[in-house]
Amino acid sequence: MTQPNTLRFRLLRVTLLFCGLTWGASLFGVFASWKAAARALEGLGANPIPYDPMLDYWLRMAAGAFGLVGVGFLLLALNPRRYATVLPWSGWLMVAEGVVLASHGFRLGLPPFPFYADLSACFLGGFAILALRHAAAPDKA
Repeated sequence: MTQPNTLRFRLLRVTLLFCGLTWGASLFGVFASWKAAARALEGLGANPIPYDPMLDYWLRMAAGAFGLVGVGFLLLALNPRRYATVLPWSGWLMVAEGVVLASHGFRLGLPPFPFYADLSACFLGGFAILALRHAAAPDKA
């Protein structure tokens, strides 16, 4: 059985790759020194963060979890047809995360960067997966 070569299928794979890379960027936090991670967070708009062992631990925990979600999306991008039943879940995961980000980002009055980029990635990626998921359905023979 060959992979479908339709435009919709290619767009689905690109969307899954995009989602994998956006989540996977968090892996930086697993391996970076505390100083480098804090500098990166400050570059994204955080106030200076003094070292705290528990914050260091939570950074690694969150970065590892987000990175593993990214690996999951990358695996979906490799063979969407094989994992077609998981695609709706992955789309709704992105949308749900977008709702969490929107509710708290607006509540906290966050500046547009990087908040709007994160929000856009979640909603655009999630709704694109949901709209394109049928492109991975097995051919009816």
